[in-house]
Amino acid sequence: MERDFQPLPIRELGANAGFRRPIQPQSARVSAESPAAQVMTDLTRVAPATIRPQAPLAGANQFMITRGVRLLLVTDDHENVLGVITATDILSERPMRAAIDRGMRRDELTVGDVMTGAEQVEVIAYADVEGARVGHVLETLRRAGRQHALAVDYDVTPPRRVIDAPVRRTMVRGIFSISQAVARPDESTQRHEDARQPLPESARCPCGLNARRSSAARCFRSRLTRASATSSAPK
Repeated sequence: MERDFQPLPIRELGANAGFRRPIQPQSARVSAESPAAQVMTDLTRVAPATIRPQAPLAGANQFMITRGVRLLLVTDDHENVLGVITATDILSERPMRAAIDRGMRRDELTVGDVMTGAEQVEVIAYADVEGARVGHVLETLRRAGRQHALAVDYDVTPPRRVIDAPVRRTMVRGIFSISQAVARPDESTQRHEDARQPLPESARCPCGLNARRSSAARCFRSRLTRASATSSAPK
């Protein structure tokens, strides 16, 4: 026998009504010795802010303000990550240079004209993040001369045939922002020698150059692209 449901009482909202927001638990005090994941925006918990490459550049800036972020993942219709664009990119001379190179007005530029392509994006393996501390992340960003870094893990698809190798797809797992990280650590206690070490070699320049050199930041090749290019290669 079906249950007979009665309607709930209805009343008017009325003037001056507000609305609830999620209750944020008080963040634990973070130091350079705190787990790195504590200052990472984990995309398994927070939806990323994404934008299409054909979106107007001015719209990207407004979108960042609305979302309260300084980095957007640039994606296509199939949610493939094409690159990133940051507030620094938009507010720097890069848009003007792009406009001159393309013979366009600045207000005609799109996100795709200014973004950093996936092949130039620097990433950190999430497996390295799991055992790292906030100090490691800060030192890695400092040496790379970057404000942000992406942490990646992988989806593995079983092969369709026995003779085929599994297909590994790189997935952006999290985002580190130096502004978020340095706003939290207690500077008076963070200068432990261990915390001053960067993340493991796999998190730095894949071509093997010393990241201490200024040229090293320019020679970074994205493991995001390298992994994709070799994803179907036999292990």
